[in-house]
Amino acid sequence: MFFMRFAIDAVFCDRDLVVLGVVRDLRPWRMAAHKGAKVVIELPVGGADRVHPGDRLVLGTIDA
Repeated sequence: MFFMRFAIDAVFCDRDLVVLGVVRDLRPWRMAAHKGAKVVIELPVGGADRVHPGDRLVLGTIDA
């Protein structure tokens, strides 16, 4: 979060996109990590409200 000017939610996942941990409202100039995480998904504050450890994320497309 160095040089960032706003807070975010950070979702830490393993290689299979299983959520290992969620840090909500991570403020500027703060750091966060999670053991075993290979992927970090950064979302606007509140974007991870319904995401919990153990959830599995799925990537997809939206057909217009």
